Amino acid sequence: MRILLVANSSFKLINFRRTLIEQLLREGHELIAAAPRDDYTPDFKKMGVRYIELPMDATGTSVVAELKLLLRIFGITRRYRPDAALGFTIKPNIYGALSARLLGIPFVPNITGMGSVFDRDDLFARLIKGLYRSAFRRCPRVFLQNPEDLAFFVKTGLISKEQACLLPGSGVDLTSFHSTALPGNSHRRTFTLVARMLREKGVLEFVEAARALSPNFPDARFVLLGPSGSGKAGALSEDDMKTLTADGVVEYLGSVKDVRPVVADADCVVLPSYYREGTPRSLLEAAAMGRPIITTTIPGCKDVVDEGQNGFLCEPRSTQSIETAMRQFLLMSETAINEMGHASRKKAEQTFDERIVVDHYTSILQATA
Repeated sequence: MRILLVANSSFKLINFRRTLIEQLLREGHELIAAAPRDDYTPDFKKMGVRYIELPMDATGTSVVAELKLLLRIFGITRRYRPDAALGFTIKPNIYGALSARLLGIPFVPNITGMGSVFDRDDLFARLIKGLYRSAFRRCPRVFLQNPEDLAFFVKTGLISKEQACLLPGSGVDLTSFHSTALPGNSHRRTFTLVARMLREKGVLEFVEAARALSPNFPDARFVLLGPSGSGKAGALSEDDMKTLTADGVVEYLGSVKDVRPVVADADCVVLPSYYREGTPRSLLEAAAMGRPIITTTIPGCKDVVDEGQNGFLCEPRSTQSIETAMRQFLLMSETAINEMGHASRKKAEQTFDERIVVDHYTSILQATA
């Protein structure tokens, strides 16, 4: 089969879908990737995937720009006439599905989170819902990453119950992200937040909680890892990060291509997100590496944590709740922390193995062949 992949960044396809891409190539399929160019784009050629540059403002709302993007995706789809197309993130999903529908091509979208638009009830939110409903009408399957998103899409009629299929997030490569021993230094425990530096990821709440804990736990370490200044609404700039870390309580490491060494140095991975995640990849990677987790009760985030077993859940937008959870962790014994780490790895193995995700994709592609 000739299969088109459409996404809002080369990074996400290479970093989150590499195993799927490799499996489809092994099966003899021809793959075409349409995505914006970034540092990860050269990997497509190395893997044997044809790359089509697709300029895109992932957060823009200009009607003219969005129409141009729709026409670009339609043009790519019509030119290459794939036997099937796969979409990831909101704009590639909607515009890709609309294009495929017009051309009679099976399209399989993956809802990687609902974002903030579904928390609103204005004209823009209703427009987005209408576009989803129209675009997905002929999709043979729609993948969603947590039970709440699936229930919402079905209940509001955006998709039918028969179309809906629940995935364990994007899954995680358990061989690449293997379990590692915890640092084991009871006098210097490290909390690490791995995410894009967005307000909605709970970065400010994490910093405030760290400042509250620091006087009583002066040896505790608090680390931020991830890109800043993404251009997305709520993004924190480099100057913002300098301000947040000026007092020396929190360290900011910036962005790295391989997060594993940083996660390995962490005693606990924290994500106080109040963004409507699918299932955060950073938490899946942390679980796979055997790290206790502190996150919020937001859909997607809460699915990675069994309260008290492999971590703690806290209330979104609550510095006090995050501080309480981290304080509780700081007072735990090494034995209890190690048990939490083992529980995280076990949960990753049982629930979030990316082979589950790949098998779902290969199954639906075989059905559409």
